[in-house]
Amino acid sequence: METDFNNILIFGTNIKTEKEKQIISKLLNTNPAIEQWNIDLEDIDSVLRIESKSLHAQEIIKMITAEDFKCAELTE
Repeated sequence: METDFNNILIFGTNIKTEKEKQIISKLLNTNPAIEQWNIDLEDIDSVLRIESKSLHAQEIIKMITAEDFKCAELTE
């Protein structure tokens, strides 16, 4: 399956540990609108990438902040 880069949303977060990653993992893995996701815990911005054809950045931010994490869209 090819990746459509127009459908990738990129965020900076304050998710820093594997335990915190597991918290959002449950949330993201159960959302049928999310095709793929990953988070770079090694990056200073803990970059979260989400591939979705239907979700918008504000929807993702709302989901992540509801779990008491910071989340902001990173733009070019």
